Amino acid sequence: MYSQAKRLSQLALSPVLLALTLFSSGAWASNGQRWETNMTTSVTEVGQKIYDLHMLVFWICVIVGVVVFGFLFYSVFAFRKSQGAKASNFHENTTLEVAWTIVPFLILVVMAWPATTTLIEIYDTDDADIDILVTGYQWKWKYEYIIPEGDNISFFSNLLTDKSEIYNTAEKGSNYLLEVDEPMVIPVDKKIRFLITANDVLHAWWVPALAVKKDAIPGFINESWTRAEETGVYRGQCAELCGRDHGYMPIVVNVVEQAEYDQWLAGKQAEAAEIKQLMAQTFSMDELMQRGKAVYTRSCVACHGANGEGGVGKPIAGSPIATGGVSEHIGLMINGVPGSAMQAFGGQLNDVELAAVVTYSRNAFGNNMGDKVQPIDIYNFKKGQ
Repeated sequence: MYSQAKRLSQLALSPVLLALTLFSSGAWASNGQRWETNMTTSVTEVGQKIYDLHMLVFWICVIVGVVVFGFLFYSVFAFRKSQGAKASNFHENTTLEVAWTIVPFLILVVMAWPATTTLIEIYDTDDADIDILVTGYQWKWKYEYIIPEGDNISFFSNLLTDKSEIYNTAEKGSNYLLEVDEPMVIPVDKKIRFLITANDVLHAWWVPALAVKKDAIPGFINESWTRAEETGVYRGQCAELCGRDHGYMPIVVNVVEQAEYDQWLAGKQAEAAEIKQLMAQTFSMDELMQRGKAVYTRSCVACHGANGEGGVGKPIAGSPIATGGVSEHIGLMINGVPGSAMQAFGGQLNDVELAAVVTYSRNAFGNNMGDKVQPIDIYNFKKGQ
């Protein structure tokens, strides 16, 4: 933040420095770098219009600045006192008054027309081919594809960057803190409408290459849209300070051909159908422990430690919750603890995952309670709330 503020203050103090910076080859690169000062180009038509509008206004400002400062410097140099210049005494020059009123007005009209048409297009979310509900959680994203004729599919997208990179015990990868386990997938050349909200605190869903940046506010649904014209992997981040792990909730969007998207969607629908079948099954202790360990590693280890020793959160090993009543443990997992870092996982994990992680927590880390929680137990608990 300090380095960015320093750069901005330098640019504000020197229009010449700003022009020289933007003339540099790096500032015009097609792929944005973190140190660049200019906007990056987009893979969407409306994004390119935003970029072109930005550059139009910028060059108008440059021309106005050159003219104004040019007259200023010329006047200071040519009519300086050391050359015997004397100030003219006049006022109410009608021609000058009309000129400096009409010229700025015309300049504003030139800027207002493309700005207005671009804004209208930005906010036109009608006639979308696909609707996706985007929900921000601390600190992950949930994507729910709204299927008009069939069941919706939903999944969470979590940070994939290894902890060893974060704690500097391993070399950082090229996409450090910009990798996820489940990217969003959308087809190329289709209008995608995003319905953006949040579950807990303020977030913001921001993918520069797709020209989307919209606040995610609990209790409200904001709309935005994109139509990617090129396939590829496009990355973004939460753009709202949402808590201590704000930098750990990246966004990855894979833009693919329609056939590949259809295949991916069919796979996700098959996974959802399989999970429904699993919820009606009874699992052995080994199966629950295996699934529970995977869920714990993905969703719990950051706060409670790899060995249940605690850290940001309380220890699991020997805790009153993990060694107390099963119902209280299930309730804590489903509802969380308001006002604390313990999130409500009832909407983040399915019944199979909840049953598995509760079973794992009660039997791992030396707890050895012998309890075996089945998906039907989770279902009945939710139903009874």
